[in-house]
Amino acid sequence: MNNNKKILVLCLSIILFMGGLSLAAVPLYELFCKITGYKGTPSVINVSSEIGNREFIIRYDTNISSDLNWSVTPEKISDKIKTGDNIFTYYEAKNLSNFITNGVATYNVIPAEAAAYILKVECFCFTGQELKSEEEINMPLTFFIDPSIDRDKELKDVDTITISYTFFKNKDLL
Repeated sequence: MNNNKKILVLCLSIILFMGGLSLAAVPLYELFCKITGYKGTPSVINVSSEIGNREFIIRYDTNISSDLNWSVTPEKISDKIKTGDNIFTYYEAKNLSNFITNGVATYNVIPAEAAAYILKVECFCFTGQELKSEEEINMPLTFFIDPSIDRDKELKDVDTITISYTFFKNKDLL
């Protein structure tokens, strides 16, 4: 009979532990997303008041997958900015199809070594955008270049950085 009590206590402990894990799963997942930016959760960035010494030409680029019938254009082709300056721009997207579509964008920074210094405060990347037929929207992008890039010896000769967005049909909704 003593063994049966041990097994019962063990089973109840496992059930309580699993129940506790299931209750903690959502808050833990949300915390994971906040820390990593997974699934488009924006990271909170404290904007620095430090202004750097270098100027960069930032080029804006878009690519659209053939399965997404959208037109996406940046507000401007390029900007000349100083490190530490807070930049606001937007991309205009238009659904060219006759039905509702949902697209999502990924981004890339060239040269890749500069990506660590492009700090986005607000971005539409990794977040699904639903557009009705012929609907147009402006998708904001706010970022700055971390002034610590001025001290990176690998990037001392870099004066142009390209921020490129690639838009795809949102596969999460299929």
